[in-house]
Amino acid sequence: MSAVRHPRLPAAPTLAMALTMTLLCGAPGATAAASAAAPQTPTSNAPWLADLGDGRYRNPVLHADYSDPDAIRVGDRFYMTASSFSNLPGLPLLESQDLVNWTLVGHALPALQPQEIFAAPQYGKGVWAPCLRYHNGRYYIFYPDPDRGIYVIEADNFRGPWSAPRLLLAGRGLIDPAPFWDDDGQAWLTHAWAFSRAGKNNIITLRHMDAGATRMLDDQGKDIINGADYPGYHTVEGPKVYKANGYYYVFAPAGGVEQGWQAVFRSHSLAGPYEVRKVMDQGDTPINGPHQGAWVSAPDGRDWFLHFQDKGAYGRVIHLQPMQWRDGWPLIGQPSRQPGVGEPVITYVKPVQGKPLAAPATSDDFSAPQLGLQWQWGANPQPGWYSLSAKPGTLRLYTQSLADADDYVRASPAILTQKAPASRFLVTTRVRLEQARDGDRAGLIVNGMQYAWLGLRHKDGITALAWTICGPFGPRCKEQSMVVLEPAPQELTLRAYMNEGAFVNFSYSVDGQTFKPVGSPFPVTRGTWVGAQIGLFGAGRQPGSWLDVQHFDLTAPGAGPY
Repeated sequence: MSAVRHPRLPAAPTLAMALTMTLLCGAPGATAAASAAAPQTPTSNAPWLADLGDGRYRNPVLHADYSDPDAIRVGDRFYMTASSFSNLPGLPLLESQDLVNWTLVGHALPALQPQEIFAAPQYGKGVWAPCLRYHNGRYYIFYPDPDRGIYVIEADNFRGPWSAPRLLLAGRGLIDPAPFWDDDGQAWLTHAWAFSRAGKNNIITLRHMDAGATRMLDDQGKDIINGADYPGYHTVEGPKVYKANGYYYVFAPAGGVEQGWQAVFRSHSLAGPYEVRKVMDQGDTPINGPHQGAWVSAPDGRDWFLHFQDKGAYGRVIHLQPMQWRDGWPLIGQPSRQPGVGEPVITYVKPVQGKPLAAPATSDDFSAPQLGLQWQWGANPQPGWYSLSAKPGTLRLYTQSLADADDYVRASPAILTQKAPASRFLVTTRVRLEQARDGDRAGLIVNGMQYAWLGLRHKDGITALAWTICGPFGPRCKEQSMVVLEPAPQELTLRAYMNEGAFVNFSYSVDGQTFKPVGSPFPVTRGTWVGAQIGLFGAGRQPGSWLDVQHFDLTAPGAGPY
């Protein structure tokens, strides 16, 4: 991470329900030119827009699971990445001109290593909290695999191409890496620990590395922050190091993801000792656990903080807070009843005015030569999983055979999904099952540790429309299916409506006009460290069949009913 110097401190402006079966870090102000994001103007039926159109914004600025965000500014443009776990392609790349309107412009990681391990779903593994930095004219992303160590990738242009990952620091339980390049040219790396792998946590460790981030220069490093030394502190993690006004500041969340707070540690020496202050907590707001993110300065010098909130089935959504300084300490959000501690804002004046509306894409008509950037697979993707050229204007999903997925679709690597983009939304898709074989299942899925799908199932020579739910919530739920329509036509329109509170209703239509409801509202749950995901799948006992998808429309719900 680039050293940050401020000549002055600027002034301010579980869901776990019983299943019921019945008939879902660079410098805050780095300076260099970067590529501009293509303008994107969402239509009026976009699932979520943070820009209120009157100079203000509402939180969250991204109502989607961009977990553990890190962001920088280069010139007059803002850049962000986030955790992607075992979803591929990984490490999403987002751009914004105002910190409110964000566009997904690509991914930095096409596949996970080792290839053979991530050929199958590895829920909860893969890419944990990354750090994005700009240093000496290059972009860097440091990311951890908690089972292998800390990797680095780099690029001349934020949109890529990005280098192949290199393992900078091997070891189990190393998480939340953040580099820091000091004024004297020395380079350092801080990281936290995952108790599940390392047998310890609540500790921030400092390591010495070479300036090119190619190798470590020490064997063990030094623990510079131990949460046990500070009364009431536990689960200190996610460090980001900044330098300003003669201090080293370590921004680090504490207290756990769902109930925690944002802390800042400061010291005149990078090695410590550090004093600490809680700088943002939930306070009197509905924003639980507001912490882990990035300090970013706008071009006018004002400071802002991006962080996540854990919203269960919706994932970890992204909020933007104003940041001010008091007595050499940041206060994030608006002042709360606790002196020196901020609490999240719900609405606020935008950091930069006059920029166009933008939001990550959700719908796809499959007319482009590539899938929309919103789509991800559950494992390292293979070329034979799909085609956009076999029938132009149509996504062809080839049925994948995997014995373990026979009664547990979630085990299939070829589930194509995207993030839930709002608290309420509507998905409508037209599908056709071709060359159906015994055991084939294909359709629309809301994927989580407790999941549901509506689609076509071929059994004993008959194709039926089936509604399948899998519960209770846990590492491997148990599927139960209900036949909705038998026999069913090869082609149907399927629909899923996400209600406020993360309940999903399914329905179907033969003619694409009149919809019939299916089952009862299903309680959607999170996945493993991620929110629920919405998408398409095709699974069977032998290859040779496929699902043709004409369109996938994910929009605001409108008036209903559904």
